[in-house]
Amino acid sequence: MMEKKIAGVKAAEYIEDNMILGLGTGSTAYYVIEKAGELAKQGLNIKAVATSESTANLANELGIPLVSINDVEKIDLAIDGVDEIDGEFNAIKGGGGALFREKLVANIADKVIWIMDSSKVVEHIGTFPLPVEILPYGYKHTLKKLESLSLRPALRMKNDAPFVTDNNNYIADLHIGSGFNIKYIDEKLKEVSGVLETGLFLNTCDRIIIGTKDGVKVVENNSK
Repeated sequence: MMEKKIAGVKAAEYIEDNMILGLGTGSTAYYVIEKAGELAKQGLNIKAVATSESTANLANELGIPLVSINDVEKIDLAIDGVDEIDGEFNAIKGGGGALFREKLVANIADKVIWIMDSSKVVEHIGTFPLPVEILPYGYKHTLKKLESLSLRPALRMKNDAPFVTDNNNYIADLHIGSGFNIKYIDEKLKEVSGVLETGLFLNTCDRIIIGTKDGVKVVENNSK
């Protein structure tokens, strides 16, 4: 918990006056949202696009003004957590079920910061199941196609029913295992009818902030 918190607090140092922020979803993003709320109360002029209904509710509680993604031309800075990330800045996201909106926000952001505790940094992504958002219509056929590609899909469940995203879709978690061919899987998933978006975020971030037991570590992505 402490590693997540120090990463979130550090990320908030990059928030500037008059910024439009993209606020992520999940237990690590919580801390940067909390800090952004403090900055707003102190008079910093910020607005935010939320990547989920839960983040929107938290932002409202903390007094962060929200705007619709359709009402902004771009986002100045997006900050979010990851489920796994490798040394090439390829990440898996979507454990919280918000991958579709998180990707839309990241793709229109000038700068992207991923924040995490030290356990999220791995040599090869894939130990954490790769989430893909799928259309409920015909979802069993989509799962069958993913199965035929040896991607070992499991429909995400909640309270004995399919988990439903904020976009009213389902999520299939792919138990591929670490060390998979990222480019090949990314291309294959895009060809599957019914797959709307994947939790692969490939070289998307400009910077990562890692909370460790020895303090916070900031790593710049110079390959973008």
